[in-house]
Amino acid sequence: MHASDDNTTDHSSAGQGGSPPRHILTPSSLNRLVRDLLEDALPLIWIEGELSNVARPASGHLYFTLKDSGAQVRCAMFRPKSGWLKFKPVDGLHVLVRARVGLYEPRGEFQLVAEHMELAGEGALQREFEQLKARLDAEGLFDPARKRALPRYARRIGVITSATGAAVRDVLSVMSRRWPLAEVDVLPVPVQGREAPPAIVSMLRKASASGRYDVLLLTRGGGSLEDLWAFNDEQVARAIHASAVPVVSAVGHEIDFSIADFVADLRAPTPSAAAELLVPDAFALRRHLQQLQQRLITLEQRRLQARIQRVDHLFARLQAQRPQARLTRDRERLQHLHRRLVGIQREQAQSRRARLDRVHARLLAQHPRLRLQLLQRRVAELRQRLRQSVERRLERDRLTLQQAGRAMHAVSPLATLERGYSILFDREGKVLRSAQHVEPGTPLRARLADGELPLSVRAGHAGDESIEP
Repeated sequence: MHASDDNTTDHSSAGQGGSPPRHILTPSSLNRLVRDLLEDALPLIWIEGELSNVARPASGHLYFTLKDSGAQVRCAMFRPKSGWLKFKPVDGLHVLVRARVGLYEPRGEFQLVAEHMELAGEGALQREFEQLKARLDAEGLFDPARKRALPRYARRIGVITSATGAAVRDVLSVMSRRWPLAEVDVLPVPVQGREAPPAIVSMLRKASASGRYDVLLLTRGGGSLEDLWAFNDEQVARAIHASAVPVVSAVGHEIDFSIADFVADLRAPTPSAAAELLVPDAFALRRHLQQLQQRLITLEQRRLQARIQRVDHLFARLQAQRPQARLTRDRERLQHLHRRLVGIQREQAQSRRARLDRVHARLLAQHPRLRLQLLQRRVAELRQRLRQSVERRLERDRLTLQQAGRAMHAVSPLATLERGYSILFDREGKVLRSAQHVEPGTPLRARLADGELPLSVRAGHAGDESIEP
């Protein structure tokens, strides 16, 4: 064993009789060595027990003892983690603690430094969470190398969450304020209960296969471990891993972690923070562009001043040599170059200013208020076109009906009757088409244009019959 601490005394010379050298430790170096051995040998552990001797001084740290029927161990939980607890630690509570094994060096006391504490009732779910996390981690689903970068300027964003929760309102509010150019689709799913995991998996697959979105946001508000359990489902984790587009997870509050957070390409502490990570700040971008423009102008001015100074220096050298003809020619050339430099600088500044104005105009043109006005005008135009189309169709149908009426009237028997003809009917109401076989005294009816006349047949001369009313 070797100790490099300053408080360690190393007697390297051999003792009487060739005894081996002695390595002498001080209490400080010994405690530090033991602490390092404990921390290296035991990573984060879960331990369950009963709270006792709970104390929270003005510093905000939490000190307590965790015990069972046969032993106890001193524990400490430092700020800010002690302030994240969802319950008030008191003596007698049965809790589950995630902690690091350590040693308090000044007193040489073995202790646990707690990272997380929950009521023991959540222990089974937490153990299931840890087992699934370890298995998926071993498969490489949490590998940082496979995580994809988010698009810098996402055009279409799919938000997979409850359509009625506070999380979706926070996300939409932040995105509309920061970057109104982005198209945000709310993809509603249940986020709690048995039906939530299959619904989330189905929506992730549909959104990924649609090819519409640049990035997906999976989010919900805070809650207990049971409330957030849908986001610890193995199928949800594998659907996130298989997504063709980057996925951002923002589940619960900042202190909440889910399996979805570890698999996603990026984990955000809250839904609002996720919205800020997904879209840039339009006002900050405009300020950045203005700063770049000013930097370019300043750079060009410095370069121009440096060149002017060099021109002045060369001009002075030429004057010292007094080559009159060459001096005159070079002076003219230098003046020409100076004018070109000034013109180039001015053109570049104007070009960059015009580009900035175009970008600003594009941002304004995409404002939702302008798009709404355009859509309203489009609706009014379509309504007018529909009304005109219906009126034209009605006019065509009216003309067609008139033509059909005239054609039917031309072939109607009533038109023939109006020219002085009549139609004879026998007693059975059948049309009389021949005078043969009509006996005298047979009653008939004559249909004229303006009504009917009753008739009877009487005997005529030479076998002819005559009809009289």
